[in-house]
Parts: sequence; structure tokens; C-alpha cells
Amino acid sequence: MITPARLRTAALALPRAVEKPHFEWASFRVDAPKGKVFCTLPPHHEFANVFLTPDEQRMVCEAEPDIFFPVPNKWGEKGATSIWLKACDAATLRSALVMSWRHAAPAKIHAELRL
Repeated sequence: MITPARLRTAALALPRAVEKPHFEWASFRVDAPKGKVFCTLPPHHEFANVFLTPDEQRMVCEAEPDIFFPVPNKWGEKGATSIWLKACDAATLRSALVMSWRHAAPAKIHAELRL
């Protein structure tokens, strides 16, 4: 089970990650020119959202249907994917965060990621 504190720790461990509010939600972003949001956490903390490609989304949803599901709106059609935090473990969370971070971070800072 992933707690909000564990999610924050994992997200903020990625290079240049910062937490900023996004309406009532927490968002984790890459603090770089053209850096984007790579994870959001709603106030109820039941799930978090990451931003994958549609192919990555299909892969994780098929591999772990009890953990991952598409966001049920237009964002979900573009790859936005929810993670049930109570069903997730630390390694699965990190993998999803890294995939999402790679899309949010400018290519020139990808080398800062240590796996």
C-alpha cells in the first residue's frame, strides 16, 4: 500500500521534481523549461494519476488491472492513467512515475535520472 507520504517521497526523488498545487490537488512537476506535470494526487488520496502514452497505458492496465486504470475522461484517452494506491507497491509506483517523468522532462535532463 502506498501512502500519500510515500508517493510524495517517490515523486520528489526524481530529478528536478517539485510539488505544486493544481486546484485542490497536489501535482508533481519537472522544474525545468518546458517541464510538465508527471503525477497528480487528489485530496482523498485513494489514487494518483500519471501521464503515459496510450501504448504504455494499455500495457500497465493489462499487466496490473487491480492497480492501473485509464482516467475516465478525454485525458484517459490520451494516456492519463490512475493508480489505486492501496493496491500498489513501491516498485510498481516507481516504475509508473519514471515512465511519466520521462514524458514530462525535457530530453536534455533525462541523463539526470538514476535507475
